[in-house]
Amino acid sequence: IGVGLALCRRLLKEDDGLHLCLACRNLSKAEAVRASLLASHPDAEVTTVQVDVSSLSSVFRASKELKERFQRLDYVYLNAGIMPNPQLNIKALFCSLFSRKAIHVFSTAEGLLTQNDKITADGLQEVFETNIFGHFILIRELESLLCHSDSPSQLIWTSSRNARKSNFSLEDIQHSKGQEPYSSSKYAIDLLSVALNRKFNQRGLYSSVVCPGTMLTNLTYGILSPFMWMLIMPMIWLLRFFANAFTLTPYNGTEALVWLFHQKPESLNPLVKYLSATTGFGSNYVTSKKMDLDEDTAEKCYQNLLELEKHVRVTIKKTDNQS
Repeated sequence: IGVGLALCRRLLKEDDGLHLCLACRNLSKAEAVRASLLASHPDAEVTTVQVDVSSLSSVFRASKELKERFQRLDYVYLNAGIMPNPQLNIKALFCSLFSRKAIHVFSTAEGLLTQNDKITADGLQEVFETNIFGHFILIRELESLLCHSDSPSQLIWTSSRNARKSNFSLEDIQHSKGQEPYSSSKYAIDLLSVALNRKFNQRGLYSSVVCPGTMLTNLTYGILSPFMWMLIMPMIWLLRFFANAFTLTPYNGTEALVWLFHQKPESLNPLVKYLSATTGFGSNYVTSKKMDLDEDTAEKCYQNLLELEKHVRVTIKKTDNQS
């Protein structure tokens, strides 16, 4: 299972009176997840909506449907993300094994992974559109459901320890010229979250970022062959006694996401990333780390996204007029 399903199961365990709306790209899989959740929580209210955040037409369609169905949204977990065709730098991996930064490198995959990105039907870099821009447009479309003065709403982004300032550039926000679009997109998420808090806190909307840690999911299994995973798993289990980032399972990875569900958003530090952590003996807890960013860059990133949104909407309008 992935983080999304593990999160839903844990949230319903915390409060089965919740109304969960599963926003998924594959509607048949979403219905299967819904059936699974209702089997264990028959009194829960679970609905689905189809959305593909790598397609702006899908985002606009889903947001319209959500506005017709709901008057407000209290929590929005922005978890969808891709790391296409990850390539592991074997030389860097083995060099890191014998360096002082071994635990840090294994915890963050710093310098180990590159990806081959591609262009979507919207003319955008796929990782950028899927991991951040599609979510950004969704939030913009759902402002009326998220901004309420009587009680706050929360955006909870799945970021990463792999989000690095060195991989991000305001001049190339889509990371079209680099080889680490995943890291760039996650750093952009951190910047966007900070900017959203500055813009929307007074209107009752708060944003936080989390890292679920290193988990064994379909995304990470695509990095190495099964044989290589078999070879390094004993080392990873050993590293858990020295580094808390190896959560390994989606259940453990959701610790920070569930923890935020119980927090008053006004009390949270907008410049901090909340990290799911697991001890060597398997106990879960939440820790935090100040993000390596500044509010001026966050504001510029937000403005760049607004400009791109304006450009995209003009393009879509022209296309619609022509058809």
